[in-house]
Amino acid sequence: MTFSLVLSLGVSIDQARAGLFEDDEARRAILDLRAKVGEMQDAKADKVSIMDLANQNELLRQEIANLRGKIEVLSNELGNIQRRQKDFYTDLDSRVGKFEPQKITVDGKEVLVHPEEKKEFDAAQAQFQAANYKNAASMYGTFLQKYPRSAYAPLAQYGLGNAYFLQKDYKNAYNAQNDMVKKYPDSTKIPDAMFNMASSQIGLKNKNAAKKTLETLAEKYPESEAAKNAKQRLLQLK
Repeated sequence: MTFSLVLSLGVSIDQARAGLFEDDEARRAILDLRAKVGEMQDAKADKVSIMDLANQNELLRQEIANLRGKIEVLSNELGNIQRRQKDFYTDLDSRVGKFEPQKITVDGKEVLVHPEEKKEFDAAQAQFQAANYKNAASMYGTFLQKYPRSAYAPLAQYGLGNAYFLQKDYKNAYNAQNDMVKKYPDSTKIPDAMFNMASSQIGLKNKNAAKKTLETLAEKYPESEAAKNAKQRLLQLK
């Protein structure tokens, strides 16, 4: 083998080795590049996943905020409904109460009285207390016609007699009080009614009848204040 041939072969071998080296480097470079590309893709994928999660979290926060807003609105509406129901039942109770009998004490007794009945009696009393005796007498009379069995009837009858007496209508005053004594013998106002009967008899110039009424009063109801007044009046009539 000539020198030139050997040299040529050496060069070819070196070139082949160099080619092989370059191929290995290229492979490694390609592998490195692939690895970097993979890392970049993974990083990009991770970044996309993080962004997706962030977007999902933001959507969840918005949904939660919307739900809280709806809950607040519903809570307010529920509160309004409850208040309206409370007002409704309060108003209903008030309206029903205006028609239902009420338990009160009248003339020393606990009784059931219709609200309208009490209202009309109180109106007559108000007229009497305002010294409107004519109006009071009229209203007492109307009340007795409308509610003859009312627990207020004895007081209305007694008030009627007093209203007549203060108008100096002694005849009607006597008759009203006499009716009171006869119709309502259990009333606590009987002694006062009898004393007023005697006063009306004095107004009618019937002194003897007045004395008899006062004596009966003092005898039947000796512990009453009216009986004490009757004894003093008897002394004046002697």
